[in-house]
Amino acid sequence: MPRVAGADPTALARPGGGGAGAQDGLRVMTFNLRFASEEGPHPWSARRPVVRRLLRREAPHLLGTQEGLYGQLRDIADDLGSRYAWVGLGREGGSRGEHTAVFYDTGRLDPLEYDHFWLSDTPSLIGSTTWGNTVVRMATWVRFADRRTGTRFLALNTHLDHSRQYARERSAGLIVSRLHVPDTALPRIVTGDFNVPAHRNPVHDAMLDGGFLTDTWDTAAERGPQYATFHGYRPLVPDGDRIDWILASPSVRTARADINTFAVRGQFPSDHLPVQAVMHL
Repeated sequence: MPRVAGADPTALARPGGGGAGAQDGLRVMTFNLRFASEEGPHPWSARRPVVRRLLRREAPHLLGTQEGLYGQLRDIADDLGSRYAWVGLGREGGSRGEHTAVFYDTGRLDPLEYDHFWLSDTPSLIGSTTWGNTVVRMATWVRFADRRTGTRFLALNTHLDHSRQYARERSAGLIVSRLHVPDTALPRIVTGDFNVPAHRNPVHDAMLDGGFLTDTWDTAAERGPQYATFHGYRPLVPDGDRIDWILASPSVRTARADINTFAVRGQFPSDHLPVQAVMHL
């Protein structure tokens, strides 16, 4: 698992947008980074400083990312500083292709084991696709120990297909089946871009699996305003579709949930808004 180097971000931290439990809770974020490119009106060179300010400001303990390319993830690692490390693998293997990388605060979380699997009928086969999707999809998971509380938990991060509903439904089934082993008493946290709106697609129900997981946006004691989490650099849509979710075991208490609208002089860090939750496991 690569270690990272740079300045300590804690001086700029504004944990989880504040709210109840923000000071001692576990700060979790899911963030589709939008893959790095210098083409178009929102190049990575313009977005990187905004991502840096956002992440240093929020200082998540656990950060599930989607779409990150290897060089882009190295940039983020450098910008986050030596307190952070990350786990990830390119979806085509090695450093090739987009990652579902998981960043974590090493002062708070200790990784005990990790692995990756592909969203297909052959989940151990790197780069495999079998459900009609033309884009390779995968998941990365890490079992952590919380250094502050001693609690152990499983974190899984994923990115479902953007166009094939069948692939999304099969992917949800595979992910949930993996989450059921080995120890169902272990708290689960799932971060991801699911590419469908919460409560308006069978994938959401499939991921909740009859109560095995909950949507932290729904269960949070406090929450900020809702926006469509994909904005495509267009005006934000209040009360829009949440396609980026943080899910958790029912035993996990969510003190606050937020959809982060941070931008610098009109420049958003990505075409998605980060989603955050402050949790107590």
